[in-house]
Amino acid sequence: MSSTAGQVIRCKAAVAWEAGKPLVIEEVEVAPPQAMEVRLKILFTSLCHTDVYFWEAKGQTPLFPRIFGHEAGGIVESVGEGVTDLQPGDHVLPVFTGECKECRHCKSEESNMCDLLRINTDRGVMLSDNKSRFSINGKPIYHFVGTSTFSEYTVVHVGCVAKINPAAPLDKVCVLSCGISTGLGATLNVAKPWKGSSVAIFGLGAVGLAAAEGARIAGASRIIGIDLNPKRFNEAKKFGVTEFVNPKDHDKPVQEVIAEMTDGGVDRSVECTGNVNAMISAFECVHDGWGVAVLVGVPNKDDSFKTHPLNLLNERTLKGTFFGNYKPRSDLPSVVEKYMNKELELEKFITHEVPFAEINKAFEYMLSGDGLRCIIRMDA
Repeated sequence: MSSTAGQVIRCKAAVAWEAGKPLVIEEVEVAPPQAMEVRLKILFTSLCHTDVYFWEAKGQTPLFPRIFGHEAGGIVESVGEGVTDLQPGDHVLPVFTGECKECRHCKSEESNMCDLLRINTDRGVMLSDNKSRFSINGKPIYHFVGTSTFSEYTVVHVGCVAKINPAAPLDKVCVLSCGISTGLGATLNVAKPWKGSSVAIFGLGAVGLAAAEGARIAGASRIIGIDLNPKRFNEAKKFGVTEFVNPKDHDKPVQEVIAEMTDGGVDRSVECTGNVNAMISAFECVHDGWGVAVLVGVPNKDDSFKTHPLNLLNERTLKGTFFGNYKPRSDLPSVVEKYMNKELELEKFITHEVPFAEINKAFEYMLSGDGLRCIIRMDA
């Protein structure tokens, strides 16, 4: 065991004291892991739009003070009672959702929505005792989606930790613990395009570009990117996108434009915006008889999806996905190997890098729409 095992660790963390205000680098106390928990030393973390959404506290129950962060790579510092498949020194990716390996979902080959550990954005404490492992002067600081990676050390349930190849560079593969895997898996695991097929990608942010990367890996011959921001089109070429459609350039629904471009519709589509109208377009633009549309983006809670039932009766398929249908512990190690084998390119997703002390810059980049992923170096 490490020399700090069983002890409280004092370290730096970026604390969100209130909604929408810059994070403050504070010294926090991180308690030892309890049963079925591990304490991780975070080496690299990145900022995902989900962090920003909950930091802004728009449309959900605010919970502050809180330590955000959920895309990261690190090393196991110590393990709690009952943890057998991880040990100090292991290289890992913490994940916002989990895999207990015991529930019906975990035992199903078709699901990754673990009953015990699926994402819970409202919970700010650990499952075992409903307490936080973070504190400042004895006052608790809340967790975020069970990961809280904007801290030099964090405590995570063992079911939310994927052990990976120690040779993999953590400053690259850390982006696989959320958005990139979500988009990639939506295409490879759910849409399943074949070599020579046509794929439409709605939304060319990081998740949409990861979906396009999946289509490129699968050998799709036409990858059509749909976005309202024409500035994104040039960047998308690096991810295999071959054609671009801006719905604002047309006076008819974009699904009709795509159907005309593709002799009746694309073979597969992946929706990555969360806009319900884009979801409807993504479904209605696939070809009858075999077309499959996959929804990835998270809609507003009051949205409703409307389409004519004939669109389904004419043998179009509508699917949803969560985290690209990857089981975190079982499947993420193989996604890391795709990168190690040069099948998957991650460098092009990383457009900025900042030291931990300048973490608020990462928020500025995200809010201004500048770039894709910003890596935050915890030791800098």
